[in-house]
Amino acid sequence: MKPLNTYIDHTLLKPTATKSDIVKLCKEAKEYKFFSVCINSCYVALAKSELENSKIKVCSVIGFPLGAMSTQAKVEEAKSALVNGADEIDMVINIGLLKSKDFDAVWNDIESVKKIMPDNTLKVILETCYLEEDEIIKASELAIQSAADFIKTSTGFGTGGATIHDVKLMKSVAKNNAKIKASGGIKDAKTALEYINIGVERLGTSSGIAILTNDKSSNSNY
Repeated sequence: MKPLNTYIDHTLLKPTATKSDIVKLCKEAKEYKFFSVCINSCYVALAKSELENSKIKVCSVIGFPLGAMSTQAKVEEAKSALVNGADEIDMVINIGLLKSKDFDAVWNDIESVKKIMPDNTLKVILETCYLEEDEIIKASELAIQSAADFIKTSTGFGTGGATIHDVKLMKSVAKNNAKIKASGGIKDAKTALEYINIGVERLGTSSGIAILTNDKSSNSNY
């Protein structure tokens, strides 16, 4: 297994996050050598500047947290994030269209974003807490067919985060065609390792430092 810190996208997505909060997040990422920082798109340029001359990636969320905006809006937000220096994009699927069984629209939504970033990593957030098993399977299939690099469980803003059951279901669909990112509620090393041991290749959490230092005082949902 790789070192635990290299699985972690060090995350701050609160609407109240300030510039100084983002600067602090980047400093922490460099200190603990996390894989990336995961932030809202308005802070990509700031994070890129703070992480200059480091190996830490910048991951921007897109269409966050509802996924219910137009495909064009998601594409334009992704373009802006990439121009500002994002290395990776985590986009939220259109959950309502999935539940409407308008699968072509869901496919187009994901594919349209991936088309503008063929050489960058795209993670597709399913928001599994709102989905039935068959919907998790279908959403995973659609993301993989749209050339997503990862399928991701959660935004951290829904009614629940990652579960072992849902990740195993996603893994059964993904096989070796896409990687899995688990996020939402991962607050300690024991939980993190449980996910890694079933094949998760990235963890989204705002408790990365607590996970590495065994500090149990984190009260974040993400």
